[in-house]
Amino acid sequence: MSELLKVRPRIWIGIAIYLGYVVVVFTVQRLSGVPYTDLAESGSNLFFGAGLSLIISAVLLAITTTLLGWWRPALFDRQRSVRWPIIAPILLTIALVANLISTDWSAFDVPFLAAAIVLILVGFTEELTTRGLLLTSLRSRLGEGWVWFITTAAFALMHLANALSGQALGATLQQVAFTFMAGTIFYILRRTTGSLIWAMLLHGFWDFSVFSLTHGTSGPFAAIGATINVVAGIFALIAVAFVIRGSNERLDATTR
Repeated sequence: MSELLKVRPRIWIGIAIYLGYVVVVFTVQRLSGVPYTDLAESGSNLFFGAGLSLIISAVLLAITTTLLGWWRPALFDRQRSVRWPIIAPILLTIALVANLISTDWSAFDVPFLAAAIVLILVGFTEELTTRGLLLTSLRSRLGEGWVWFITTAAFALMHLANALSGQALGATLQQVAFTFMAGTIFYILRRTTGSLIWAMLLHGFWDFSVFSLTHGTSGPFAAIGATINVVAGIFALIAVAFVIRGSNERLDATTR
């Protein structure tokens, strides 16, 4: 099945978009002067240290996707995979709820809540960059196994920049490992539902719950949420082979 696109997907295009996204986000966040470890201290820190970069990159990504004509292949698969691996995203959703229950909402003021809501945009920007546009470019030449691994590794590795923004290297490497598992969960959600939109939503609200949890004093369910998160990630690494097996998402694109 062929797709009629404005620009034929090429691997270098996806890589260029990925690198451009990382540079834009890192540059805007560095210019804010807010260390990564101080983001959850105030609404101002969260907005200028993270939210502003997401707003700028979201606009740039939307323009780029429109110019390329890649909205459909970036957001939708032709076929869904087997359904049962969706257990992994469901577990992550349960962990998300545990985070929200454990959040100290009394510590929130209006500026912090507004900035935290802006943070939900990360689901749009990071998913469209990696499991949207980069995925589309990789599907022009590679098999689905490589598509999963490269897009997930790229998603995880972009968080190495946090070490340059004040986070300890050890904590950053741990974050990269957990992010690889989370990326696999989001990939599974795309394949089992046939749409990236659900992964965008889960990703955005997951980050919202994580940053909200670190603002104020977290409740007793936080540890439960963290445990479920690890279980979901391990399950996803096992189940991902089943959503890859038999997939036929290789992109045969024509241009207009």
